[in-house]
Amino acid sequence: MEFIELKNVFKVYNNGVTALADANLSISKGEFVFIIGESGSGKSTLTKLLYREEKPNKGSVFVGGINVGKLKNGNVYKLRRKIGVVFQDFKLLPKLTVYENIAYPLESYGMKSSDIREKVLRAIERVGLKDKLKSYPNQLSGGEQQRVCIARAIVNEPTLIICDEPTGDLDPKMSKEIMDVIEDINKDMGSTIIMATHDKDIVNRMKKRVVCIHDGVITSDKEKGSYIQNENA
Repeated sequence: MEFIELKNVFKVYNNGVTALADANLSISKGEFVFIIGESGSGKSTLTKLLYREEKPNKGSVFVGGINVGKLKNGNVYKLRRKIGVVFQDFKLLPKLTVYENIAYPLESYGMKSSDIREKVLRAIERVGLKDKLKSYPNQLSGGEQQRVCIARAIVNEPTLIICDEPTGDLDPKMSKEIMDVIEDINKDMGSTIIMATHDKDIVNRMKKRVVCIHDGVITSDKEKGSYIQNENA
């Protein structure tokens, strides 16, 4: 079995909207995959299924051999310890410093402070913000805030990193810098990267695997792909 497997997955929301219809997808450990498609196509739903924010109505979602949809609610935290998530809107805690924001998930695991410090310093060095440890989010630029979000996502050295529109609010120069950081993490840590994005320039420049979703259906899946609008592109 591959590291990630979606098998005949259907996701229908309570309002009747079908977000995914008979989705099948296999992703190997260490791959870097872009998920593209217009707004409402099902990209975010697919990523939420992987970290059990949502559950499929039909079909199976496997991550690292675990059937995620069948996990008991009390065991979801075990899955999430192995997954880092980078959001478009950062979701940083405004009253905590950069160090405290990155340390926060590890503290919730009950980790020793000395181990937390070692992991936080390693993560912050990876994203190039060592001089900002005592700063607060409102003292940082958008690009710096996103680097903190990435550091928080990688601090526990996850096997899977999910990025949901991580460059959506950034200018092209900052977007490129953020993508360089994420690509280095993929290469250095070997983490699998799955990124939902609208950013055509990034997708076309990086030439990674590209999976296109249109109205909840996976319409194409290409190695070294480019940004395509629909199944006929």
